[in-house]
Amino acid sequence: MGKQRILLVDDHEVVRIGLRALLERNTQFEVVGEAGTAKEALEQVSRSHPDVVLMDIRLPGASGIEACEEITRNYPETKVIMLTSYAEDEMLFSAIRAGASGYVLKQIGGEDLIRAIEAVGRGEASLDSAVTQRVFQEVRRAVKEEEASAFANLSQQERHVLLLVSEGKTNREIAKALFLGEGTVRNYVSSILSKLGVSNRAEAAAYAVEHNLREYI
Repeated sequence: MGKQRILLVDDHEVVRIGLRALLERNTQFEVVGEAGTAKEALEQVSRSHPDVVLMDIRLPGASGIEACEEITRNYPETKVIMLTSYAEDEMLFSAIRAGASGYVLKQIGGEDLIRAIEAVGRGEASLDSAVTQRVFQEVRRAVKEEEASAFANLSQQERHVLLLVSEGKTNREIAKALFLGEGTVRNYVSSILSKLGVSNRAEAAAYAVEHNLREYI
C-alpha cells in the first residue's frame, strides 16, 4: 500500500508546522499540501486529491465544516478529519452531518492522531474519546424521541389498551383490567388501529413492541 497523502488545513502556521513535523516522522504519511482557509483547502484538494484532509473547524471566511461538506460531496474518495480546540456539541454534530470521517481535539496525543488517520484511511470513523459519549447520548436521545412520537396521537388510555393488546389480552380481559365496558374497549381498539395505520390487532401489537410502548405508559 502506498503512502497516505495528507492535506493540512489550519489558519495558524505554527499548528501546520507541528502537524507536518509529526506526520513526516512516519513513513506511511506524505503531506501533500497546506492551506490556511477553506477556499485554499478546496483549491488544494482539487489539485492534489489527498487521501485525508486534517481540517480545522474554525477558519477565516467559510468554516471548516462548510469546506468539509463541499469536499465530501465533490471528492468522496477524500476523507476529512475535523480538528478543534473545543468539544462543542453543535460543532460535533454539524461536522458529522457534513460528512466528516473523524473528529479529534487538538489536545490529542501524537500517537492517537496517527491512529485516527490510520483508521480513517481504512474507511473507519474516528471520534476523539472526549466526544464519543456525547454521540451515543445524542443517538439515544434521538431514538427516544422517535419512539415517543410513534404514540403521539394516542391518548393515555389508548396506550394502556394497546399495551394490553400487545400482551395478547382479549377485549373482555382488557375491559376487566381497565374497568371498562367491552364496547368501549372495542371502540378504543378501532381508534388505535386507525391512528397507527395498521389493519389488525397483531400488527398493532407488533408496532407497540417495536417502538417500546411500555416506556411511554
